[in-house]
Amino acid sequence: MKISRLTTYHAAPRWLFLKVDTDEGVAGWGEPVVEGRARTVEAAVHELGDYLVGKDPARINDLWQTLYRGGFYRGGPVLMSAIAGIDQALWDIKGKALGVPVYQLLGGLVREQMKTYRWVGGDRPAELVEQIRGYRALGFDTFKFNGTEELRLVDSPRAVDAALTRVAAVREAFGDAIDFGVDFHGRVGAPMARVLLRELEPYRPLFVEEPVLPEQAEHYPRLAAASAIPLAAGERMYSRFEFKRVLEAGGLSILQPDLSHAGGISECVKIAAMAEAYDVALAPHCPLGPVALAACLHVDFVAHNAMLQEQSIGIHYNQGADLLDYVLNRDDFSCEDGHIRALPRPGLGVEIDEERLRRAHADPPDWRNPVWRHADGSVAEW
Repeated sequence: MKISRLTTYHAAPRWLFLKVDTDEGVAGWGEPVVEGRARTVEAAVHELGDYLVGKDPARINDLWQTLYRGGFYRGGPVLMSAIAGIDQALWDIKGKALGVPVYQLLGGLVREQMKTYRWVGGDRPAELVEQIRGYRALGFDTFKFNGTEELRLVDSPRAVDAALTRVAAVREAFGDAIDFGVDFHGRVGAPMARVLLRELEPYRPLFVEEPVLPEQAEHYPRLAAASAIPLAAGERMYSRFEFKRVLEAGGLSILQPDLSHAGGISECVKIAAMAEAYDVALAPHCPLGPVALAACLHVDFVAHNAMLQEQSIGIHYNQGADLLDYVLNRDDFSCEDGHIRALPRPGLGVEIDEERLRRAHADPPDWRNPVWRHADGSVAEW
């Protein structure tokens, strides 16, 4: 079997799909994308395609190393996301060719079902209680929401109180019947992160995500030493080499690699094992589409330390399409009491509606994240 062609499809809301064809008619799917930079990653995918066409897709390890080490300049969000989507597609091909789900090729199941959570509240957190109440009726008991809007490096007690009021309202409405994570989203600088973590402790969030930007990772152990709240991060780290430094320094309780950003299944299985060695949990980041989610689930089902899976059904980014709109086998992704069972089909286990995807590709949106500004006109972290 040889790789014959790479085809990319842009689709609403902000996704990029990759189809890798072979000369034997077996095709694999991936999601190589950086949200808001889809066309940049697409160009990288097709540049890397020169290393792939005519090669044996079964040699995933060799192809991965070629894509990573074959260029003198490596790493970063664009190149690692391109490699991630290609890697997903290669695992999909191998599983389909052998007639087994990818998790079987990775050693088999360590669990029967994977717990997921729902996003609530949008970019500017609002209507949290109402949205949680609606999702509770569907069987979910774990949620995540943004903790703040714009926040200056050192901000006023009023800004702190606004964040606390939202969290307090959720805990008051539901007591201990739910768990929730609070996402600082990199909007919070180190001085305010220390304040907010201290003030949030009485409300017992399950975790605080990206307490500071990854560029400020040296603060993770300092913040962890000052707070009892588990800290989570990793969506903006792109290889085991970046995660290595964070794990060595300590401070994080949960790693959140993104299977469409951090080198795909091949790399994230290694990252999960590294985290396990440090007694750190795994909760893959995935506000993306169905192929990305399927890739995450296959890692979840073989990683003993996987504890929670993000998924994008109904997420505020999904305008124009939702998670399963391009999927034919939607029932395989159904959630029961917030859990997804092991995907039963060969490969990644997601059957893409390629005709619908082609129609979407004819006029896709060019999604960009908002650019926020502080009251004084300076750029704020989104």
